[in-house]
Amino acid sequence: MKKKVIVAFSTCRDPAQGRALADQLVSSGLAACVNLVPGIVSVYRWQGEVQSDNECLMIIKTTAESTPALQDWILKQHPYELPEFVAVPVCDGLPDYLQWVADQVDLS
Repeated sequence: MKKKVIVAFSTCRDPAQGRALADQLVSSGLAACVNLVPGIVSVYRWQGEVQSDNECLMIIKTTAESTPALQDWILKQHPYELPEFVAVPVCDGLPDYLQWVADQVDLS
C-alpha cells in the first residue's frame, strides 16, 4: 500500500529558529522536506487580545503515518506555548515526487 503524503504547517519566530527546527525534522526522518517562508504576518487572538507578529511559516512534507509522531515532536520541541500545527492531505501530485517524500520519511 502506498504511503499517503501530507503537508503540515507550523509557524515560528524567525528564519533562524525555523532552520533549526527544519534541520531536526529532516535529519530525524520525520519530514522529507521543510520549506521556510519568512516575512509572514500572523494576526490572532491570544488571551482575549488581538495580537500581530512577524513570523516564519514552515511547510512540512511528510506522510500521514508520521503525523502523530510529528505532532508530538512539535509539542515537545517548539518554543511556543501553543504552536500552530495543522496537516492536510495531498490529493494529487507528481508520482515520483510523492514517492520521494514517502521514501525519505523514516520513523524507525
